[in-house]
Amino acid sequence: MRNDPENHRAIIHPMEIQQPPPGYIEIPSKVSGIKVFVPAPEGADVSQGVIEFKCPQCGASTAYSIADGGLKCTHCGYYSPPQGQLIGRQAKEFEFTLDTMQQAEYGWGEEREDLECQTCGARTSISKQNLAHTCAFCGSNKLIQRQAASDVLRPRFLIPFQVEIEKCQPIVQQWLSSSWMVPRALQKLATQVSFNGIYLPFWTFDSVSTAIWKGEVGYTEHERYYENGEWKVRAVTVWRWESGRVQENFDDLLVSGTARLSQLLLEQINKYNLSQLRPYEPIFLAGLQALAFDVPLEAAWEAARNEMRERTRFACRGQASTSQIRNFSMSLDFSKESWRYILLPVYLAGYQAQGRSYQVVINGQTGSIGGQRPVDWMKVWLVIAAILSPGVLLALAGLLTIILGGVGVLLGGIGFVLLLVGLIVAVLILRKAMAMDDI
Repeated sequence: MRNDPENHRAIIHPMEIQQPPPGYIEIPSKVSGIKVFVPAPEGADVSQGVIEFKCPQCGASTAYSIADGGLKCTHCGYYSPPQGQLIGRQAKEFEFTLDTMQQAEYGWGEEREDLECQTCGARTSISKQNLAHTCAFCGSNKLIQRQAASDVLRPRFLIPFQVEIEKCQPIVQQWLSSSWMVPRALQKLATQVSFNGIYLPFWTFDSVSTAIWKGEVGYTEHERYYENGEWKVRAVTVWRWESGRVQENFDDLLVSGTARLSQLLLEQINKYNLSQLRPYEPIFLAGLQALAFDVPLEAAWEAARNEMRERTRFACRGQASTSQIRNFSMSLDFSKESWRYILLPVYLAGYQAQGRSYQVVINGQTGSIGGQRPVDWMKVWLVIAAILSPGVLLALAGLLTIILGGVGVLLGGIGFVLLLVGLIVAVLILRKAMAMDDI
C-alpha cells in the first residue's frame, strides 16, 4: 500500500489487502487491478461488501428458506427470491495461475461469526442472527464465538439446500430400519437425533491426462512334450511386449475441502448434481452454518492428481490383450488443468450409542444418507449360530450313525454341505457387520 497525500488516497495492490482500511471506502479505479480508497465522510457506512439480512417490512432478521428458495422473514412472512441464476456445469473454472489467486475474492460477503469447538476443534461460520450453540460435528456446547475471518478465500459457486430439515428424521429412521444388525433401542433414539444444516467446502478439478504405456503381456499357450515314453500337453505362459496410448478426460472431479469428516462418510453421499450450481451469494447462507476449507488447493489438487493417475493406469492396463502383465511402465502428462471452489449442502448429526459417538450425514440436495451405525453383536452371533446349527447337527448325527454301525454317510454328506453353505453365509454377514461398525 502507498499513500497519496495530495489527494488523501490510499492506493492498494490487490495482493496486499482485500478489504478497505479502517475509516476508508472504495472508489472507482482507472487502473485495472488497482483498488483506490478514500477517507469515508463523517457518518458514512464503511462496511463495504457486508450484507445484513433484515426484513424491509418489520426489521426482523431473515433466513434462507429451503422450501421457498429465498430469504423469508419468520416474523411477518416477507419473501425475497435470490438473484443468482442457475448456471450448472457452465460455472467458470480457474487455471492454476498467480493472476487467478490475485483476482479471487475473500471473506463470506456478509458479517458472520465463527464458532470454535473446544472438544473437536471444528470451526464453523454462522450468521449473526443464528442462535446455534452446539458443534455441528460432535454436538459439544463448549464453543468460543468470535468474529469470522475476512481473509479466507470466498467460494464462487454453491448448490442451495433443497431438502428441508423436517425430512431428515424420516430419512434416518428408514435408514436405521434397513438393517437388522442395529440395536432395537436405536429406532427410538433416531427420533431424538438433531440435525444441523451446513455448507461444506469442496474443490472440483478438470484435466486431460495423456499416458503412453508399455509392458510384457502374458498369453497362455499349450505345448506338447515327451515324458516317460509318452506325449503330454501342458500350459505355458508366453510373454510379449505391448504398448499403447490412453487419453482420459476428467470433468468436475470432487475433492473434499475439509478433513473434519470421514472421507468414507462423504463418499456415501457425494453424488451431487452439479448442473444445479449457482453463483455464490451470502443470501444462501443466511441462518445456516458454513465451513471454510482446511484442505488447501495444493493438497486437494495433489489428491485429485493421484486419483486421475490411478484411473489412467487402470485404463492403460485395460488396453492390454490379457490381464497378465509384468514390467508395466507408464509416462503421464496432465493438460487443461482447472479448478473451482464450491460449497455443497449437508445435514450433520451426531449421537451416542453403546458408549461410542456416531455420525450421520444427509445430502442436502438429494436426501441420500450415509453414516455410522452400531452393531448389536449379540444378535449377529445368534443369527450366525442359527445358520450353522443345521449343518453341524446333521454332520454329528451322520458321524454318530457311522460309529454305531449305521449307514450315516448320506446324512453326514448332507450335513457337510449345509455346514459349508452356512460358513459362507456367516462370513458374508460377519464382513458386512464389521464394515458397518468400522465406517
